[in-house]
Amino acid sequence: MRTLVTGGAGFIGSNLVDQLISQNHSVVVVDNESATNNEKFYWNDSAENHKVDICNLDRIRPLFVGIDVVFHLAAVARIQPAIENPTETIHINCYGTCNVLQAARETGVKKVIYSSTSSAYGMNPPPHIETQNIDCLNPYSVSKVAGEDLCKMYTKLFGLKTVIFRYFNVYGPREPIRGEYAPVIGLFQRQAKEGIPLTVVPDGHQRRDFTHVSDVVNANILAMDQDIEPHYGEVFNIGTGTNHSVLELAAMISDKIMFIESREGESKETLADINKAQKVLQWKPSIVLEEQI
Repeated sequence: MRTLVTGGAGFIGSNLVDQLISQNHSVVVVDNESATNNEKFYWNDSAENHKVDICNLDRIRPLFVGIDVVFHLAAVARIQPAIENPTETIHINCYGTCNVLQAARETGVKKVIYSSTSSAYGMNPPPHIETQNIDCLNPYSVSKVAGEDLCKMYTKLFGLKTVIFRYFNVYGPREPIRGEYAPVIGLFQRQAKEGIPLTVVPDGHQRRDFTHVSDVVNANILAMDQDIEPHYGEVFNIGTGTNHSVLELAAMISDKIMFIESREGESKETLADINKAQKVLQWKPSIVLEEQI
């Protein structure tokens, strides 16, 4: 297949690009290197690489010509930076996503696979299932859910096949580690390496469903390879169905911790119900957190 990956030089995107190339697919990568948590960007020399912003429709449209499947991962991807700059978050995650869908529609792309977030569930009681009401607590989740709605609309109105994935706390190789808002596993591992206490947001009993990036990549590949009619335009949880508290995670890495200021806009617990992904995509997670740590 001829594929295009937005955000393909970042954490999840670069892992996906490498896997697609290893399976002999042709890959076009679009990334503007704007992710501030990334220490570096990972451009695969075997891909066709373009440093372009998804908010520029005229620049990205020609790159979609002849593409079979688009994987849309480019986004402002952290809750706290989104709270600090909501207008930028909404612009990139909403307008940029609409540009990706419109470019795909205009150029005859067969399928768009959209990366969304479990933060859409907010304070809903776990386990989180795709039929629960949306409860957005911050600009990030608002913007990503708006992207979901755009995907659903492009499927219903224009017939563009879309697949929507809600990821649960992805970790693994190349995860961002820069700054205080880096994902918690990478942050803790960096702090332990530096010999400083792990910084825990009170009260430490928040629970998260930690999902390895290789399992996320596998879900994307399965969505590319299969015809899942009549499930286009629908949401699928990509998690493990188990969760751990932040304090449990910290104990796997170091015995030195310190509490920092609490944060607004974050949920108390995430826990994925993955029955739909298992049934429709024949997907299941394979990586156990404790073994990876």
